Amino acid sequence: MARISLRRAYDPPAPDEGRRILVDRLWPRGLSHQKLGEALWLREIAPSDALRHWFGHDPQKWPEFRRRYAAELDANPAPVEALRRIIDEGPVVLLYAAHDRDHNNAVALRDYLGTP
Repeated sequence: MARISLRRAYDPPAPDEGRRILVDRLWPRGLSHQKLGEALWLREIAPSDALRHWFGHDPQKWPEFRRRYAAELDANPAPVEALRRIIDEGPVVLLYAAHDRDHNNAVALRDYLGTP
């Protein structure tokens, strides 16, 4: 499997970083579609609204969030398989809007896919 990196959607792209994929359910606040350029938006792979609201980016809830998000991904394999096919083609960058770089759905998704 190819390399997966993570980047805040608000950060400028790095040269040759790979295919950019937004993995949030909501479009990043204040960010134009032009600013993300050719990024693919896989909103269906993001945590459900209910899980997102429950988590609220509370680091205390991080282990349970990861477990619940993995269960959601297991129950909805089509977007996961679509993402795996893209990853097989080359490096990807999972984009997210959260301020917390350590406790967000992109980190949990990367770990779920088994690629640190």
